[in-house]
Amino acid sequence: MSVSVAVAREASVELRDAINRLLPQLSSTAKPLGDDDLAKIISSPNTTLFVATLDGAIVGTLTLVLFDIPSGCRAWIEDVIVDVEARRAGVGAALTRAAIDAARDLGARTVDLTSRPSRTSANALYRKLGFVARDTNVYRLSL
Repeated sequence: MSVSVAVAREASVELRDAINRLLPQLSSTAKPLGDDDLAKIISSPNTTLFVATLDGAIVGTLTLVLFDIPSGCRAWIEDVIVDVEARRAGVGAALTRAAIDAARDLGARTVDLTSRPSRTSANALYRKLGFVARDTNVYRLSL
């Protein structure tokens, strides 16, 4: 059982279906992706969609967002999803390491992410990989 991580280069039915199978494990309110939605994510110059496979099956995804601001290039990790059946197999670590390496290669000064406190395994993984909790407030305005 070996985890493989690759950047999604094209939207396929297999990838769309896998993401739509995984998405409810992240969010109960996220709407399924259509073909155009997936193509837009993959073609965006600011996002990189990483896909993890285990024994040939898609078992996880992670989206890396890069953006330039006056204080420098920054990266943000979003929508990390590992299939419940593939957890504890190194999928989350492999996805996160691939994103960190890509952010570094693309000149990002920092990589940020958020994780709900209830996701104890995910939070432990991020700390193990060198992330440090910041003393800050996260605000959201739903549009």
